[in-house]
Amino acid sequence: MNVLKTTFWMAMLFVLLMAAGQAFGGQSGLMIGFVFALGTNAAAYWFSDRIALAMSGAIEVSEAEAPEMHQMVARLAAQAGLPTPRVYRIPAGQPNAFATGRDPAHAAVAITDGIWNILSRDELEGVIAHELAHVKHRDTLICTVAATMVGVISYLSQIAQWTAMLGGLRDDDDEGGGGIAGALIMMIVGPIAALLIQLAISRSREFDADLGGAKITGKPLALASALQKIERVAEGAPLDVNPSYAHMYIVNPLGGDNLRAIATLFRTHPLTKERVARLEALAARM
Repeated sequence: MNVLKTTFWMAMLFVLLMAAGQAFGGQSGLMIGFVFALGTNAAAYWFSDRIALAMSGAIEVSEAEAPEMHQMVARLAAQAGLPTPRVYRIPAGQPNAFATGRDPAHAAVAITDGIWNILSRDELEGVIAHELAHVKHRDTLICTVAATMVGVISYLSQIAQWTAMLGGLRDDDDEGGGGIAGALIMMIVGPIAALLIQLAISRSREFDADLGGAKITGKPLALASALQKIERVAEGAPLDVNPSYAHMYIVNPLGGDNLRAIATLFRTHPLTKERVARLEALAARM
């Protein structure tokens, strides 16, 4: 199912770039958009892990550099029936983590330095198991493709905004371009579309990965405790990360879990208290 969803989002990225090209440059822009779409989709598929890791500032660490981390990841991967992923550290004080890669054979797990300062061993295992569940469910590719798509939309919206501010827009009916109208649509609809894509991708997957991670370790309450600790720190000290990739982290690195009312509808992650409640219910059943 995730393969079909990934194909869908890559096709949507193709359509988006071609439509944006036509809006800005008519028929010639349409062709430019087609070529750019081919390159972007290829990069999103083959280099999704490298893009996500580079955007987070992650650094690969060897087993000699971080033996405890490598041993923990390898043991949990074996329990999950997965190949051992590459291990990265993110030089940041906020505790957080994410997984990436186009398939389990090309997966990577990235963990911030700050996570070692506040989590117990059981809690850290819960976080890593959660990320390995994403790998096992093949969420990592679709999440990175979505992040690429969100980044492209944001970039196009910024181009439209600056072009309008600098007076570079014109209606070019002869070329079939959208001109001012197309740019205005991109400026208004772009950010909304980017947010809706993130919402469509991440919420249910976080619940599923929580469940999968708890089954790997057999300790759902440890993961629940880890989520609460990470969320508390993230609220007070947001991580400097590209918003296009925020939905990939186990807890929203930009903070915002305390949003209320209608604002909660526009969160990229489910409320931590809801995730904790589900894990506590799982623990009671276990």
